[in-house]
Amino acid sequence: MKKNLLSVLVLVLVVVNIVMSAVMMISVVGTNKKTAELITSIATVLNLELYNPGGTTEVDVPLDDRALYEMTGFMIPVAKEKVVNPDGTVTEGKQEYFGFDLTIQMNSKHEDYKNYGTNIDERKSLLQNVVESVISSHTLAECQDDFDSIKDELLQAIQSFFGSDFVFQISIHNRKYG
Repeated sequence: MKKNLLSVLVLVLVVVNIVMSAVMMISVVGTNKKTAELITSIATVLNLELYNPGGTTEVDVPLDDRALYEMTGFMIPVAKEKVVNPDGTVTEGKQEYFGFDLTIQMNSKHEDYKNYGTNIDERKSLLQNVVESVISSHTLAECQDDFDSIKDELLQAIQSFFGSDFVFQISIHNRKYG
């Protein structure tokens, strides 16, 4: 009778152990989901995603397949700041300029590269016009403070100019404000 009672006691303890393990797993999984949601929301607020939510995603093009096109010496007049005078009237501020050099990165294995990329020099003045129209629509403060969104806007304008995404990235360097 003692062996039978001992077997029943062991069986009860095993069942209690399984129940307690299930309760712990349910509580840990629920907490883990809530923690994951919290981290996701914090990352969204801080813009730590692997992609740019408002812009284009980063394209992975091997270094051997990248073709570069340099455009140097841009000095573009930007939109004038609106100045509110003490008497309430609005006047335009002084004319300011944004100077920079532009590097366009193209995917040489893209099907549209043969049509547009190999003879991009023929379209240089049209391409300069696209760049100037985007930059001149912003004020100098916007060019300084919100540079990444202007760069994304410029990339999208170049891609829509060509009607293709063989231009996958641009770099703006040697920035000068004044």
